[in-house]
Amino acid sequence: MARADNYSAIVAACRALSEKGVSAAADLIAHSYPFVPPAQAGRRYGPEQKMALFIRDGFVDRYSGERLLLPPVLDVLHLALPDSVPWTSGWKASATHPSFNDLVATVDHIEPVTRNGVDSLANWVTTSMARNFAKSNFTLQELGWSLHPPGSFAEWDGLSRWFVAYYATHPELAACARVRQWYKPTVAGLAAV
Repeated sequence: MARADNYSAIVAACRALSEKGVSAAADLIAHSYPFVPPAQAGRRYGPEQKMALFIRDGFVDRYSGERLLLPPVLDVLHLALPDSVPWTSGWKASATHPSFNDLVATVDHIEPVTRNGVDSLANWVTTSMARNFAKSNFTLQELGWSLHPPGSFAEWDGLSRWFVAYYATHPELAACARVRQWYKPTVAGLAAV
């Protein structure tokens, strides 16, 4: 259904609610713009699968073409420079450096799993949290977006090599689970390239 049709359905339901009551409005919504709960599809990827995707895509945001960073890079900066690179577990904008949203690589499903997209590498792309939030459960066609080509991991590794080298010389980083979970998958990913 086109967005204009959805808009019209809501307008008609509001009119029906005012003029004919709850039952008429409910019937209009049920037939014109029903709520269909999305399928509950689990997402089965951890740092290993994410690293494989990020290497495949060359740490490039496939929706914008911009370079992205390995997720623990900013965590390391936060731990070393908490006042300069603040972060909160709730990602509160007033207390979290914008780079966590703008520059950290994450996984998105090209065809949203909430719309029957499969949870597999073939349907995954690298993107930033900001673009992931913006895309939400829309399709690329609905947004007018297209996929940018993957980058070259040889040209940009998302600071993966820097992360491995820094982690190896700073054993205190192992105390942070958000950082520690990335070390072995990053080492393995670099070895496989």
